[in-house]
Amino acid sequence: MNGRGTIADIVIVGAALAGATAARTLRDEGYDGRIRLFGTEPHAPYLRPPLSKDYLAGSDDRASLDVLDPAWYAEHDVDLHLGTRIVDLDPAGEVTAEDGARFRFDRALLATGSVARRLPIPGVDLDGVVSLRTLDESDRLREELRGGGRRLVLIGSGWIGMEVAATARTLGNDVAILERDPIPLAAALGDEFGRVFARRHADHGVRIRTSIAVEAIVGDGRRATGVRLATGTVVPADLVVVGVGAMPRIELAERAGLDTGDGVLVDAALRTSAPNVFAAGDIANAVHPRIGRRLRSEHWANAIDGGTTAARAMLGQAVAHDAIPYFYTDQFDLGMEYAGFAPLTRDAQVVTRGDPASGEFIAFWQRGGRVVAGMNVNVWDVNDDIKELVAAGGPVSPDALRDPDIPLRMLERAAAS
Repeated sequence: MNGRGTIADIVIVGAALAGATAARTLRDEGYDGRIRLFGTEPHAPYLRPPLSKDYLAGSDDRASLDVLDPAWYAEHDVDLHLGTRIVDLDPAGEVTAEDGARFRFDRALLATGSVARRLPIPGVDLDGVVSLRTLDESDRLREELRGGGRRLVLIGSGWIGMEVAATARTLGNDVAILERDPIPLAAALGDEFGRVFARRHADHGVRIRTSIAVEAIVGDGRRATGVRLATGTVVPADLVVVGVGAMPRIELAERAGLDTGDGVLVDAALRTSAPNVFAAGDIANAVHPRIGRRLRSEHWANAIDGGTTAARAMLGQAVAHDAIPYFYTDQFDLGMEYAGFAPLTRDAQVVTRGDPASGEFIAFWQRGGRVVAGMNVNVWDVNDDIKELVAAGGPVSPDALRDPDIPLRMLERAAAS
């Protein structure tokens, strides 16, 4: 059985971070059967977070994005099929590529990721209008922004939009953000902390217009020249970046008859409704054992954790996708790490250690005395402690959370006891 039981063929659909992590984990765990890794892009698996940050700014080179050295796949006998779209999956054990080629499997992993959400308005197909999900899109935007002096308008103020705004402004471009909500990032962080990021952007010359509706992107018939608001005002633009969220790519799972709903429904081991098919990364809507409810995350840490868990589960190991969710952002001189369960922060009590106005603080979200999420802003080497505090699951005094003289590690032990 050569360390793999009766599993002779594994197919991974999606050659990004989750898929590449799964392939590496399979080899690390001693699996020596066939691995086929399929990706629609022409690039070997790469990291996406730098696409709106250091890579976009020109300070990171292409090689720094690689999940694994491109030579690793051949060296570890992983069949990497780039520029290949899988269009059908038969849970009985076969996938079909767009060119008609068929590949059998004993286990399959779907890691098809997300696609940028399109705005249903006129003008989105004009030249100079981009989203930012792929390396090619980042390359295009990087070339346009690197010399400065461009007028960039961003529609949407989510994480990618705010990061692109900061990078573009740092490169010397004129930047305007158009947001339908009253405060950027408030949906994720709440009004108070959304204002912290908005103020930092304003301090660096980014113009933020909130509570507005975008009607159309206008142009000269070929290229975008501005964004028209519902009021009739046109905001001039040389470039328009649409950053209004992403949608999980679940078409393949739907055609295969797998259970779906805001992603692909999986159990704690990332197994779909077909017992030999698993899902990881952006598309996996998994039962999280720590909170007993479904959770779907599009952040890079989830892709790593999910790819690792799915690989081990495919090999028959008793595992669960139970990592504390994590993400980070860098915007101008604000660096932030967040750990915890964002859906549980709605209407939660917020406790702050430090002054948010100073740009250096830690925030905690509590429900029933339990810390369900924490965020450190320009305070470093504490995020692991925040994760442990969330994982401990016990009650913590709000006064103790506020007190900078009480080490977080001490609170972890109290919450775990």
